[in-house]
Amino acid sequence: MANTKQLRLGAFMRPVSIHTAAWRYPGGTPDANFNLKALIQYAQTLERGKFDAFFMADHLAVLNMPMEALKRSATVTSFDPLTLLPALAQHTRHLGLIATASTTFEPPYTIARRFASLDHISDGRAGWNLVTTSNPDAALNFGMDEQMEHGERYARAREFYDVVTGLWDSWADDAFIRDVEAGLYFDPDKLHVLDHKGKYLKVRGPLNIARPVQGWPVMVQAGASDAGRQLAAETAEMVFAAGGPIEAGRAFYADVKGRAAKVGRNPDHIKILPGAFTIIGESLEEAQDKRLRLDSLVSWDSGIAALSIATGVDARKFDPDGPLPEIPETNQSKSGRERVIALARRENLTVRQIAGRLGGYGGLAMMGTPKMIADQMEEWLMTGASDGFNVMFPYLPGGLDDFVNKVVPELQRRGLFRTEYEGRTLRENLGLPRPENQFFPAASRKAAE
Repeated sequence: MANTKQLRLGAFMRPVSIHTAAWRYPGGTPDANFNLKALIQYAQTLERGKFDAFFMADHLAVLNMPMEALKRSATVTSFDPLTLLPALAQHTRHLGLIATASTTFEPPYTIARRFASLDHISDGRAGWNLVTTSNPDAALNFGMDEQMEHGERYARAREFYDVVTGLWDSWADDAFIRDVEAGLYFDPDKLHVLDHKGKYLKVRGPLNIARPVQGWPVMVQAGASDAGRQLAAETAEMVFAAGGPIEAGRAFYADVKGRAAKVGRNPDHIKILPGAFTIIGESLEEAQDKRLRLDSLVSWDSGIAALSIATGVDARKFDPDGPLPEIPETNQSKSGRERVIALARRENLTVRQIAGRLGGYGGLAMMGTPKMIADQMEEWLMTGASDGFNVMFPYLPGGLDDFVNKVVPELQRRGLFRTEYEGRTLRENLGLPRPENQFFPAASRKAAE
């Protein structure tokens, strides 16, 4: 008998691997971030593995790190997600396509239009990873002298969500009658003008594109700060959680789902997927050797730069062989800072050790045989720590191929993961309802039937 609980699996593509040295690994693809043919191949492999989604992060600035580290980073060049994902949509049929877009620097009308377009182009497979952007250098690219304060960024993001979803509901699902004989293209009674005037945003509307296939693209949120958790509880349908000890995962899971229930949402309609960095071998020792080889390709310059980004301060000033000093709060990511502090204290790491870890990847890592990785994923799912994972591959294509060819069949054998897609849209495959049009509820109910 199949398990009633089923894993949801996204692939966290940044746009390829999160590990700094992935592009240097033997058999890897050094130019994969900017190689359309390779990215199409990866998306098709994910679809063969029945993954829920290809999840592409984004940066609105070259990473703010010293040149000695920056010159070693493959993330300095990559495609704009909302340019790349429509291309991937033409080479896949079921795979969800999730892109990051910032509420701090991009206009809500443009965001609403681009994601609605992606949803139509992909026949209902779009998702929006709503972020507030913590990189202070991004502000300099958008006419600002400094980054917006953390709390204000999240307050703006909450209003931004209301505007974008309101624009997606500009048209009733049956607004476009296209009566050729009468010469009537749409029914004016089924058009809503938003006319939003708020604290941060002023947007008239309506959106000049039909309501998305899914009603709204799937909403994705990331962030572990209190403000981030509350925003996720109120708006998200997928949460990209920080990976860490399973006990912390259970606490985060219970907190966000509890907050969702308090605001009247069904907690089952929020899928919490922590990041999981997976390294697969024929034995645990082989997987560990792969990790050691990968981490050996990370330079000290990259490690200390990664620590600086995570903490929001210049870590080059720290004593490399001393403990991590007290880190003041900044306007950068609070969740990233807190994860680093917790990791350093939990494992009693020196600055040099924590930099080495972050220079590669410092979050939740699952290493071993396919069975060992499946065991860990099953424990997280069955003990209320996650609904699945955003899988991170150590290098490509090899790390991706290993997961699809070896781990996925083991999960399927246990009845923990699909053998076929459940539906046509990303919402259907995630088991999420289609949202009702807030201005034309009767029409959206009929469309959902």
